[in-house]
Amino acid sequence: MSATVAGRTGASSRTSAKPYRDRFWRRRGESDFLKPTAAGAVVRYLLLSLMALIAVFPFLWQLSTSLKGASENIYAFPPQLLPEQPTLEHYATVSRTIPILKYAWHSLAVGVATVVSQVCFCTCAGYAVGVLKFRGKYIFLAMFLSTLLLPGEVTLTSQYLTVRSLGFANSLVGVFLPGAIGAVNVLLITTACAMIPKDILEAAEIDGASTWQRIRHVVWPNIRGMVSVVALFSFIGAWDDFLWPLVVLSDPEKYTLTVGMQYLQSNFGSNPRVVAAGTIIALVPIIILFALAQKQFFKGVQEGGVKG
Repeated sequence: MSATVAGRTGASSRTSAKPYRDRFWRRRGESDFLKPTAAGAVVRYLLLSLMALIAVFPFLWQLSTSLKGASENIYAFPPQLLPEQPTLEHYATVSRTIPILKYAWHSLAVGVATVVSQVCFCTCAGYAVGVLKFRGKYIFLAMFLSTLLLPGEVTLTSQYLTVRSLGFANSLVGVFLPGAIGAVNVLLITTACAMIPKDILEAAEIDGASTWQRIRHVVWPNIRGMVSVVALFSFIGAWDDFLWPLVVLSDPEKYTLTVGMQYLQSNFGSNPRVVAAGTIIALVPIIILFALAQKQFFKGVQEGGVKG
């Protein structure tokens, strides 16, 4: 009998030792409406898979095209993503045609300067609009919102005339200057600053903290996640920008990477494999940056969503 009891005890312990697996769907009759039904879960994952395919397929097709040999048909249907004769010759052609490292350095300099200026200026402006009280605050905010209604092409001529009058035409400073601060980023930081409890700010003010001390010790720890989002978006926008550097730069020695890649389109338009190789070269640094910073990015988005 003791053996039977021991056997049952061992069986029950093995049964209880099995890990509990929480299902991501609900069964009929369950009241957890935050989970979808089994059919709803299937539809959800089908839609997510379709969206992922639509988003990722162009990149995969470009990568496949850049690796295919001259005898392979890149327009075959259905598309064949795996090259039959993989080659890196098209990447070598790009490196022989344009100075990739020099253009990448120019793009990096513009991107880093844009990130620094966006973080500094947007943090100060967001703190002023989101926390401080002053006359004309809502007029200032309305002006920022109104700039979002105009596409960038509308102000392109006025921006160029302004940069040229300042003496920064045909320079990397002229490329960086219009993107030194963005209205969208100011509004993001303003929203993050407005979510900070007023009691904490008032307590810091009563303790004698100056404005910079409040920004450093109170505001910055609360908006750091949103600032990482602003920094990442600012760098990607500066790196990928094509129209404005094309307008303001006339010396090929000062081109950024995206403008330099346009030379491939004009000289190798009949060979899309070389153009695809140049596109991949320009895109790889952004993929690496996002892969390294995705943790901070999603953390900032999550913090903004929870606080909002």
